[in-house]
Amino acid sequence: MKQGYRWPLVSLHWATLLLIAAAFAIGSVLDDMALSPLKLKLFSWHKWLGMLVLILLPLRVALRLSDRLDHAAGLLRWEAKASAAVHGLLYLAMLVVPILGWLASSASGFQVVLFGVLPLPDLVGKDKALAELLKDIHGDAVYGLLGLVALHAAAALYHQHIRHDGVLARMVPRLRSTP
Repeated sequence: MKQGYRWPLVSLHWATLLLIAAAFAIGSVLDDMALSPLKLKLFSWHKWLGMLVLILLPLRVALRLSDRLDHAAGLLRWEAKASAAVHGLLYLAMLVVPILGWLASSASGFQVVLFGVLPLPDLVGKDKALAELLKDIHGDAVYGLLGLVALHAAAALYHQHIRHDGVLARMVPRLRSTP
């Protein structure tokens, strides 16, 4: 079986998935909530989770680029190209989605205060029409990100259960065979 990714990259991979899932779950609940202290608290948590994805992204990219694992090993040519494209789009979406949320928050007149203690600068001035547009684009981008995550997961399961080529084991250490 092929060597897997190193533990820092594996840890960041799964942590990012949890952050995205939690941010999506909270964001989904917020739409139907009436204004209340709980809604404001959940909005803060939603923003913090998104900002954590953004903050961790450069580290993820650096670890991925520095990893000595041959990402295309064992893949057919089209699979390697599709994998590179989906990974690139995932990283782009992990950049764009939080920034769009930050922009929407700024345009709504609500500053992002990371963990309730670190105020981040507003990226744009308060503008109700722009805020609505950015919220819509942010929402669409979230669904694009989720689609990419689903495609990524489906490909991993395909490699595990159809191809039986050890690709999933690169990111799931307990699936690796012992030497």
